[in-house]
Amino acid sequence: IALGAIVAGLVLAVISVWIVVAVAGLGLISVISARDALRRTPKAIRSTDRAVRERAGRPAAKQLPAAKQLPAAKQLPKRRGVSSRVDPGIHPGTRGSIPGSSATAPVLIMNLKSGGGKAERFNLAGESAGRGIRPVVLRPGDDLIALAEEAVASGAGAIGMAGGDGSQAAVASVAARHEVAYVCIPAGTRNHFALDLGLDRTDVVGALDAYSDRVERRIDLAVVNGRTFVNNCSLGLYARVVQSAEYRDAKVRTAADMLPDLIGPEAEPLDLRFSVPAGEHFSSAHLILVSNNPYQLAHPGGRGTRERLDLGLLGIVAAQVNDATQARRFMMLELAGQAQRFPGWQEWTAEDFVVDSGAPVEVGVDGEAVMLEPPVRFQIQPAALRVWLPASALRVSPAARAVRLLARSTAADLASVAAGAAPAVAGSGRRRSA
Repeated sequence: IALGAIVAGLVLAVISVWIVVAVAGLGLISVISARDALRRTPKAIRSTDRAVRERAGRPAAKQLPAAKQLPAAKQLPKRRGVSSRVDPGIHPGTRGSIPGSSATAPVLIMNLKSGGGKAERFNLAGESAGRGIRPVVLRPGDDLIALAEEAVASGAGAIGMAGGDGSQAAVASVAARHEVAYVCIPAGTRNHFALDLGLDRTDVVGALDAYSDRVERRIDLAVVNGRTFVNNCSLGLYARVVQSAEYRDAKVRTAADMLPDLIGPEAEPLDLRFSVPAGEHFSSAHLILVSNNPYQLAHPGGRGTRERLDLGLLGIVAAQVNDATQARRFMMLELAGQAQRFPGWQEWTAEDFVVDSGAPVEVGVDGEAVMLEPPVRFQIQPAALRVWLPASALRVSPAARAVRLLARSTAADLASVAAGAAPAVAGSGRRRSA
């Protein structure tokens, strides 16, 4: 109705400032009404999430009893032999039980240099200590996984990480292995994982509320040759560019310098062998992206994020770019959100995926360049990680909130709502087939 009124107004009326205001108002009402009807509001998505989990026999996201907090002025004695892990210069944390509670103090590991020094800028060590969370500072030369293992061995019932996505994956792997709760603090540069968890990436200190609110979810983790990743792994052109020593300081210039040699007529095909679900075998690809649950790649709303992190599936994309002309076309389609129309594009989901090669394979794992021995095997670990979130977290990603206005499915859903039927909800836990 709102859309019809807008069209009629533009055709029949004399345009004035009040007409413009009315059009804008009707458009806003239309979008809000559509979101409510299609159950894309945050409250509706959370309600649907709980219902889907209950039907599947999985525990719904729940809020556990809040832990008692240690007053900032009162600290417990440190255990012998571990004090070097705690920063003595900025509100040192403690190792021991919180008074009035049988649980051992939870731990937050932080990388002070990550994200341009966010941990220091927001005084995460002091904020943590004031909440009864023991801060542990990652020092040059420290083994992050060893620090997380040490925290679990000391009795911590929850461990968190304040840093980039690569660090988040390392600590999450330890939490999953020992079945302790995990907390993500968005203190990295981009914090893609935090975004898909529904966290406010600008509220670094507010993320600490997860330790007291304890809103728990179960999500998947993915592994490549035994190494955990929370976002994605890239193979091919991007992985090779990332391996360059100049990439960190000059990303665009380095990519521009290297790409002509990598896709030009004299370039050697990349030795990346894999199979697609239809049974077809490929001996090369210029881009392979394997993600922990599939990304929304085609639509502007929520593009580059994931609707869910608990589908139990890897998202897999492969693209073959044969020459500079195709490269330009691919870039234009990608910018327009239409990469799936590229003739060399393939996309599917699977529980595991293998890439073989005759030599070590360059892989970007959550943005970190590594070399892996073939075969490179990717696997999903369903419901592997217990995540604690703050009660204030939206708990849904931009992809889950997006309404694809021009999609045929959206029109069908709106027609169903108008007819009195319940709409199909995006991200309802249904697995996508190849």
